[in-house]
Amino acid sequence: MSYELIAILMFSSMMLMLFTGQRVFGAIGGVAVIASLALWGTGGSLIPFSAAMKLMKWYPLLTLPMFIFMGYVLSESKIADDLYKMFHVWMGSVRGGLAIGTIGLMVLISAMNGLSVAGMAIGATIALPELLKRGYDKRMVTGVIQAGSSLGILVPPSVVLVLYAMIARQPVGQLWLAGVFPGLMMAGMFILYIYIRCKIQPELGPVLPPEERNVPMKEKLRLLRAGLLPIIIFATMMIPFINGWTSLVESSAVGAITAFLAAVLKGRMTREVFEVSVRQTLAISCMFMWIILAAMGFGAVFDGLGAVRAIDNLFTAQMHLDPWTILILMQVSFLLMGTFLDDTAMLVIVAPLYVPLVSALGFDLVWYGVLYTITTQVAYMTPPFGYNLFLMRAMAPPEITLRDIYASIVPFVIIMIMALALVMVFPEIAMWLPNQIYVK
Repeated sequence: MSYELIAILMFSSMMLMLFTGQRVFGAIGGVAVIASLALWGTGGSLIPFSAAMKLMKWYPLLTLPMFIFMGYVLSESKIADDLYKMFHVWMGSVRGGLAIGTIGLMVLISAMNGLSVAGMAIGATIALPELLKRGYDKRMVTGVIQAGSSLGILVPPSVVLVLYAMIARQPVGQLWLAGVFPGLMMAGMFILYIYIRCKIQPELGPVLPPEERNVPMKEKLRLLRAGLLPIIIFATMMIPFINGWTSLVESSAVGAITAFLAAVLKGRMTREVFEVSVRQTLAISCMFMWIILAAMGFGAVFDGLGAVRAIDNLFTAQMHLDPWTILILMQVSFLLMGTFLDDTAMLVIVAPLYVPLVSALGFDLVWYGVLYTITTQVAYMTPPFGYNLFLMRAMAPPEITLRDIYASIVPFVIIMIMALALVMVFPEIAMWLPNQIYVK
């Protein structure tokens, strides 16, 4: 049996196990171990062992639990609620202002947590009831929350980009900086769409009644101070890192400690909040570690087979496809996989194949990390099984049907695809900031 056929058999076996509902790390790691033992005998057992040692020695991995803990502390202590109160007061006089404020909330939540699920949970529990109560169109607001929450995997400190950095062996700091302008650009496009749509159809996003808008300036300033606290926490973490005063791991520790102290000083760090934050941090960190371990083992076997070189030769020499066509086909495959897999599973399944291939085609792996993340955002919201669609269905009130949820995301998916195209055509959107900060 040729190595190419073995590689195809490995990939198809892994996909079959995932379709049967097996855990991601079990499917990927199991196929890798069985293949390595079948190919190289008892010596093949060194491959997963070597992957485990690399993982344990990967120092930036310490950032993962720090950022997750920071996000859960801010979420569980309700510090994030203050953000929405601030937007509610300051944006209520604009048509669609609360929906625009919700996008702003999602951007800031993303900067605190780095996970899409956290943004969805906060948006569905805080923003959704308020928007519906004030007469906002249900399809508009469900689309806003789903699209806004997807920014969590692009705006730093994105946990997904940390995972990509570990698998692709790229600097986390450069990937974060590369995600800043695309994330803000996409948020700006969402806001522009909401503003124009509500201008044309005012009934979709009515202004707040005068009694809710006429808040004394003293109260407005108080809410502004409370809402700015998460931004201050983010600044205390990122400014020292960007200026080179702290390393990435040290910055993540600063962020976690600052968030904890903020919750303590506001009197919101109860035993229950602390316990939930620690338990969730441990659960998610362990899940990511198992998945990374499985992906590294699978990648090592793939590399040993020379599968990447074989596929590169197939596309370029035999099928005569140019690099850009291959890159676009990769993005389309992410969209298809996103209908039944989450972002982590998509990455670890194709990273052993795509990352070396992208490098062989001459593309920048930091830039490609941003493309992957934007494509994942689109896949999160693509029917029939988009991840965010079912999260919204689980959190939304009964009057919002699955049909409403599917219909709500159409304009936002179009905007995301436009943003993806812009970053592909103009790589400087992603690469300008990291090139400025990490100038040689």
